[in-house]
Amino acid sequence: MANRWDPKNKKPPKGFSYLSPVLSALENELRDKVRESNAGKRNTESMWPVHQINWQRSRYVYDMYYTHKKISKKVYDYCIKNKLVDAALIAKWKKPGYERLCSTYVINSNNYKFGTTSICRVPLKDRSPEQMHAQDPTTGCMGCASGVGQPRNIFGNKYGQNLAAVQIAREKRMEELERKRQQEEDDVGRDQGGDGEGDSETDDDSSDEDDYGPTPAAGVWAGGSKLEQESERLAEGTDGGEQNEHDKRDVVEENGGTEEENNPAKKLRAS
Repeated sequence: MANRWDPKNKKPPKGFSYLSPVLSALENELRDKVRESNAGKRNTESMWPVHQINWQRSRYVYDMYYTHKKISKKVYDYCIKNKLVDAALIAKWKKPGYERLCSTYVINSNNYKFGTTSICRVPLKDRSPEQMHAQDPTTGCMGCASGVGQPRNIFGNKYGQNLAAVQIAREKRMEELERKRQQEEDDVGRDQGGDGEGDSETDDDSSDEDDYGPTPAAGVWAGGSKLEQESERLAEGTDGGEQNEHDKRDVVEENGGTEEENNPAKKLRAS
């Protein structure tokens, strides 16, 4: 049976199934947005979901490989080869100053008057008061410049969420809940005469279990503020830290080759 991602290849590489649910959800979301009516929208605004979902899908695969080390190089290359992600955009993310770029469109001076780039490339600290809440008219980006003080969510909606961090946060949460349930079962086994008070600790977390679970009400996105905040902390905590550098070296050893070959941005900075 041919797979939907690559008709010429009957079987994707091992580990691709880890990404496929989110990639399928984003593909369906994009299809639905393209079919939506554009009534009441500006001409350029109708293209926002296309650019934003393209960014989110590419960022998801990029972070799963480079940041969280959850997929192999074969899976990553498979996504590039079959155009499941935007290879040109990912190439820009590897260069200093473009780590959060929303789209290659906004840095093409041919697309803007006077040979400039988009307002979303201007750091908030360098904008005038009238421009503080300005968005790029084509992508809807509020600010994708590098540095501190920039919007965490560059689109201000669910498409600006870091889905890799959301997925990792859900997995960690489910592991935590499973440990609590196992501990509770052990406690009940040791004390058959208990009155069930041991259920209280697990019940306290049930309110957000729907959002953290494998099939949450929010789908692949973070539907609750608690999960979104935790995923943001997770993304920031693994971005450029010392532990992340150790993880990168581990992946380099697994995949073979030198660190510069597997991290073009570091090679560029070294040169």
